[in-house]
Amino acid sequence: MGGAWPLSTGSVNSRQLRSPPAGGAYGVSVRASRAGVLRHVGAGLLVLVAAACGGGAERSTVPSPPPQQPATSEVVVPLTTATTRPCQPAPLQARAAAVLVLGIGQATTSEAPLAAQVAALGVGGIVLLGPNVVDTAQVTALIDGLRRRAPRRLLISVDEEGGRVSRLRPIIGPTSSARVLGQRPLAEVAAVAADRGAVLDSLGFDLVLAPVVDADGGPAGGAIGDRAFAAAPAEAGQRAAAFLEGFRRSGVAGTAKHFPGQGGLADSHDGTVLSDTPLSQLERMAGAAFRPVIEAGVPAVMMSHVTYSALGMRPASLEPAAYRMLRSMGFDGVAVTDAVGMSAVTSRWSLPEAAVQALIAGADLVLATPADRATAMRDAIAAAVTDGRLPEARLDQAVRRVVTLSGEDPSTMVCS
Repeated sequence: MGGAWPLSTGSVNSRQLRSPPAGGAYGVSVRASRAGVLRHVGAGLLVLVAAACGGGAERSTVPSPPPQQPATSEVVVPLTTATTRPCQPAPLQARAAAVLVLGIGQATTSEAPLAAQVAALGVGGIVLLGPNVVDTAQVTALIDGLRRRAPRRLLISVDEEGGRVSRLRPIIGPTSSARVLGQRPLAEVAAVAADRGAVLDSLGFDLVLAPVVDADGGPAGGAIGDRAFAAAPAEAGQRAAAFLEGFRRSGVAGTAKHFPGQGGLADSHDGTVLSDTPLSQLERMAGAAFRPVIEAGVPAVMMSHVTYSALGMRPASLEPAAYRMLRSMGFDGVAVTDAVGMSAVTSRWSLPEAAVQALIAGADLVLATPADRATAMRDAIAAAVTDGRLPEARLDQAVRRVVTLSGEDPSTMVCS
């Protein structure tokens, strides 16, 4: 970065950056006190006596005082201001990679070809799923190895809700579903999350793709079902906020999902899911469920793949109106898509094009678990910026949010 001062970016993971006062050349006012110099010459009188006869004349001389100095004076000492160089953002391909969070297939070590390739690509994050988890030592070694291979700080995440969606069961054992946990007092909900988060933190995870904020009182095995804390949106949101508080205590970041809500609808893994819920009702439901977690400071929100006709005819994860609704609630964190490899998306777009469309719509982080298209996705994003389909400012906004969440200084990647 240019100049002698770091750019001021606000709070970045508790690190405060300071900038100098605004303005041009600097000067320092030095006040020097001078009282003058008093010189004593003998007793103040020099007597010359002539040695001649008759007594000669007597003369006295007193030296003239030095010119009087002012009591005080202002001295301005100019300082040389370092030349400010224009900001140089990271290369376009590096910024394009930074907005991807990808899976690593069946890999259990960082030496596996796909894991090594994805880490070296400079992606924003990596998500671990069931096939990547064997035991504590293996997961710790895997995460350490991925970080060593990455050119920048990785967000290491895991899809760990508890209950039937538990990728870390080999390590943490069976856990209660959100529906069961939702019957307990809020303090207990937070305590369970804090205990679970402490384990995740010790393994090296930064981000948890949980909790579910959707409301669903239907069959336990439904697309959401017992993954929901409650059947009523307000109650589900309140319990999800308590769960996030537990994560916060343990030092890991949580992700509220799936905005604006999926509830008892069909599974978007299997194809297009269409909802004709009126806009006013959708806004009420989404507000009741997600405002509690937003007010609790949730750092990330995952977008649903449900297509809400009141918002548009695209899945919410690719629909600009869905992101506008989320931001209108005061959320300024990372908006992450649900996995774009689901049929609700891939039936209409390729993975690279889905990534571009999601970013245009307002996503900050694109989640994809088939990571074999990682390079193609990065290149498609960069090409969309070059050809003007994806504004560079929109990409940089997403990069800034993702890098901040990872704990890095955003000015290492983008200009303010």
